[in-house]
Amino acid sequence: MPYRTHDTIPVWGQLQDSALQQMNNCLKHDKAVLAALMADHHHGYVQPIGGVIAYHEAVSPAGVGYDIACGNKAVRLDISAIEVRNNISTIMSDITRDISFGVGSKNKKPVDHAIFNDPIWKLEPLIKWKNLAMSQLGSVGSGNHYVDIFVDELNRVWVGVHFGSRGLGHRIATHFIKSGGGKPNDVSPVVLNVNTNIGQDYLKSMSLAGRYAYAGRNWVCRKISTILGANILEEVHNHHNFAWKELHNDTELWVVRKGATPAYPKQRSFVGGSMGDTSVIIEGLDSNESKKAIYSTIHGAGRIMSRTEAAGKYRNGKRSGGKISRQMMLDWIERENVELRGANTDESPHCYRRLTQVLKHHAPTIRVLHKLQPIGVAMAH
Repeated sequence: MPYRTHDTIPVWGQLQDSALQQMNNCLKHDKAVLAALMADHHHGYVQPIGGVIAYHEAVSPAGVGYDIACGNKAVRLDISAIEVRNNISTIMSDITRDISFGVGSKNKKPVDHAIFNDPIWKLEPLIKWKNLAMSQLGSVGSGNHYVDIFVDELNRVWVGVHFGSRGLGHRIATHFIKSGGGKPNDVSPVVLNVNTNIGQDYLKSMSLAGRYAYAGRNWVCRKISTILGANILEEVHNHHNFAWKELHNDTELWVVRKGATPAYPKQRSFVGGSMGDTSVIIEGLDSNESKKAIYSTIHGAGRIMSRTEAAGKYRNGKRSGGKISRQMMLDWIERENVELRGANTDESPHCYRRLTQVLKHHAPTIRVLHKLQPIGVAMAH
């Protein structure tokens, strides 16, 4: 059986007890109605990554999390795979030259975008963060955020990107979690009634962060197509840290997906593996199990080793104690014939499950349309 029920919560994949405990904490709220744990689930802040919770007339800024509207976009290009493979080293160097990566990074040339004309920026406290947002649009950030070049099973070239709303989203989350009474070490989520002023302000701010993240991923994909001298033929785009208003069991609910991807029937999504692993384009299927999953699926392979466990801790300006050396990571990448730029050992493939294995747990709810093999990966140092 692809999933099992634990404490009334359907769980896919190998259960992580701490993630289940977090879900049970979230479900204690009187506005929480449904919950599900995807196969890539693991412990997160308040609501686990890979966790889906639906609220009635309420939304949780702690559940959506700090990287509001983090998501994936993949575009297929009209360029020859042979040409890209032959020039992959130059291409990856050009990408890291023209696109900014890293914590607090800003675009090298600020982007003039229509989103900045939206009157919602006048809302307090958004107005304080507008200049930061303008400077960061089109920058990628750090951690597991990336730009990848892929070749699929038909020898076609794709570009995949993964990042969210940057500093804007983090500041929105921080503000509303604090305003809603949240404390740094809380185990229960801050939940806002959507019929209150603060609830409405959060929804407006979250929506803005969502449109901002889409604009950033669109800009990066277009920029890379320009670097390659190619046209975009096809695109697949989705959030996985967001709250959506949806109809479930004839009731309108706010569905908070933290590190989980919407997977309605025929809805396409791009799901990334680790830097040396297959990624996929999928579409949702209509099944009883899809309903149990709240029409959701995985957002990635799922972390199995913490960042500190992998990379160690900083002591006296040096890292020590990590299980994964840079050479171990580079050996894996070389074996997979991937051209790597940047990345730290806490993002090594050793730290993640294998995506193909994780996908099997969701076989009744999704169909794999394309398998994308990475040939170039760019991440923050």
